[in-house]
Amino acid sequence: MTRSVQKLTSVSHPLAGESMTGAEMVVQVLADQGVDVIFGYSGGAILPTYDAVFRFNAKHQDADGKEPMPLIVPANEQGAGFMAAGYARAGGRVGVVMVTSGPGATNTVTPVRDCMADSTPIVVICGQVPTGAIGTDAFQEAPVSSCLGPVAKHTFLVTDPEKLEPTVRTAFEIARTGRPGPVVIDLPKDVQNWTGTYRGEGLLPVPGYRQRLHAARDNELSDAKCAKFYGMLQASRRPLIYAGGGVINGDATEDLRRLAEHFGIPVTTTLMGIGAVDTTRPLSLHMLGMHGLASANYAVEDCDFLIAVGARFDDRVAGVPERFAPRARNIAQFDIDPSEIGKVKPVDWSHVGVLKQDLKAILDYGIRHRITPEFSTWHDEIAGLKRTYRLNYDRESELIQPYAVIEAINSITGGDAVISTGVGQHQMWAAQYFDYKHPRLWLTSGSMGTMGFGLPAAIGAQFAVPDHLVIDVDGDASIRMNMGELETATTYGLPVKVLVLNNFGDGMVKQWQKLYYKGRLSASDKSLRKKDFVKAAEADGFEYARRLERKDDLERVVSEWLNFPGPAFLEVIIDPDAGVYPMVGPGLAYDQMITGDYIPNRAQVSEDDIDGSSMF
Repeated sequence: MTRSVQKLTSVSHPLAGESMTGAEMVVQVLADQGVDVIFGYSGGAILPTYDAVFRFNAKHQDADGKEPMPLIVPANEQGAGFMAAGYARAGGRVGVVMVTSGPGATNTVTPVRDCMADSTPIVVICGQVPTGAIGTDAFQEAPVSSCLGPVAKHTFLVTDPEKLEPTVRTAFEIARTGRPGPVVIDLPKDVQNWTGTYRGEGLLPVPGYRQRLHAARDNELSDAKCAKFYGMLQASRRPLIYAGGGVINGDATEDLRRLAEHFGIPVTTTLMGIGAVDTTRPLSLHMLGMHGLASANYAVEDCDFLIAVGARFDDRVAGVPERFAPRARNIAQFDIDPSEIGKVKPVDWSHVGVLKQDLKAILDYGIRHRITPEFSTWHDEIAGLKRTYRLNYDRESELIQPYAVIEAINSITGGDAVISTGVGQHQMWAAQYFDYKHPRLWLTSGSMGTMGFGLPAAIGAQFAVPDHLVIDVDGDASIRMNMGELETATTYGLPVKVLVLNNFGDGMVKQWQKLYYKGRLSASDKSLRKKDFVKAAEADGFEYARRLERKDDLERVVSEWLNFPGPAFLEVIIDPDAGVYPMVGPGLAYDQMITGDYIPNRAQVSEDDIDGSSMF
C-alpha cells in the first residue's frame, strides 16, 4: 500500500494479492460496492473496462444465465446518466455510468449537473486517451475535469495506476455520504491496461472532506439545544414542518413522520421532498411553492413556527424571502450542509448534522420530558384549508383534462407507483394530483428542470425496483428530448408504462406566452409537427401503444394500459389550454398567488400582477 492510500479495513479481501489489469480492478471494486447494473455506451477509450465487465459477467453468471452486473446500453450517454439518476433515487443506492472519452464524457454534463443540483449520488467512469496523449487534442479527447469539474461534487483524473483502486472506492464514498452528489472518474486507457496487484482495501486521503463528515455526524443535539427548540414549539399555536429532499436523501422519512405524528405537526414538502410524508394523511399538506397547493401555501402564510428539515428555501419556494412565512415568530432549520443554514432566510434555531439521528434525538427528548403541546385548533384550520382550497378543474369540459387522466391513474395505483416525469406542465400536474405514500416514488428534475429526464429515469428506476410499477408521465415536447430510450425499455423487456400528455407544444412556455406575451407562441407551438408517437412506440417494439382522444374511453384505456404485462405506451390528447394552477409568480409572495377559475382564492389577485419577464 502506498503512503497516499488510507487503509479501509483489516479484513483481507479474498482476491487480495491477485494480479489484475486496471480495468479488472475497476470492475472488482464495483462488485465490492454492490453495483448490480451499469448504464453506459462503449467506445475506444473505455473498451478495456467494457471487456472486463463482459468477462466478469461471463464468469459469475448464475445457472439461468443472469449476469451479476449487466451493461445497459441507452440511445446516448445523456440517457445513461438519467438512468443512473433514476436508479439512485428509486433504489437509494449509487447509480453507475460508464462511457467513453470525448463526446461520451461531454454528453454526461447535463445529467451530472442535474444530479448535483438535486443531490443524487452517481459515479461516472469516463474513458480517456492515454496519459501521454492528454493535452494533445488526440482523437476523442475532451478536458473532462474542466467540463465536468464545475458541475460535479468531485472529479478524479487517474494518472498513477497505483491509486486506481482506492480512487474508485473513494468515489463511491464521496457520492453517497454527506450531501450526496455525482462523482466523475477520468480514466486513461493506459491505466486501464496496466497490470498490478489487487489489494481489496484502501481509500484516498481526503481529510478535509472526512473532517466535515465527522463534524456533522458527531454534532449531536445537546439537551440545552433541544430545550430551546421545544421552548419555541410550546410557545407556538400553529407550527409547520417544511420538508425538503434532504429528508429522503438522508433516509430520514420514518423519523420525520414519527416526529410529526407524535406532536401533531402538519407537514408540507418541496417538489423534491414529495414522499417524505404520506400525502393521504390528514396532517399532510402535500407540496408548497410556486405551483404548490393553495392550502399548503396558505398554511405557510398562517404558521407561527416554521421547522425547515432538509430544505433550502430555494426560489421556487421562497421567491420573496422576507415575505416567506411572514407570521412565523421563530424559524428552525435542520440540515447536513452548513452552507444552507440562513443562506436565504435568517433562522432563529439551527442544527447541522445527520438528519436521521437528529430527528430521532429531538423526538426522544420530547418523549423523555413528556412534552405534550396541544394543536387541535390548528388541526381544524388545516382541515379547513385543505377542504376549501383543494385542487380542482373544469370537470364538465368535453376535452380530456390532464388532471382527470392523473386522477384515473391514481385511483388504480393508490399512491404506491413510482412516478417519473419530464419537465413542464405535466411535471407539475403529476406532483399535484398523484398521491405518494412512501419515499422514493417521485422522480423528477427539480433544480435543473431538465426536459427529457422522465423516460430514462423511469428505465433506471425499473432496474432498481424491478417488482414495482414504474410510470413515466411525460409531455410531447419533453419526451422528444430522449425519445430514443423507448427502444431501451423494450430491448430489456422492462414493464415501464409511458404516458404522453400531448398538448402540441411546450405547454408551460405556451401558458406564459398566452398570459404575458399576448399569445405570441414564439417557437413553442408544435401543432404542425408530424410526429406520430404511437407509430414511433410501435417501431421501437411496444406491443401496447394507443392514442386516447375520447373522454368517455379514459378509465377503460388507462386500466388496459396499466395492466398490460410488458412495456406500454399511451398518448393522450389533452386540452391544449389546460394550465397549471395554483401559481405564485416570480418575485411574488404567497398572498399574491393566483388559483385559476376552479380553485378558490382568499385574496383578490389578478394574473396581470405577475411579472412575465421572469420565466417560470
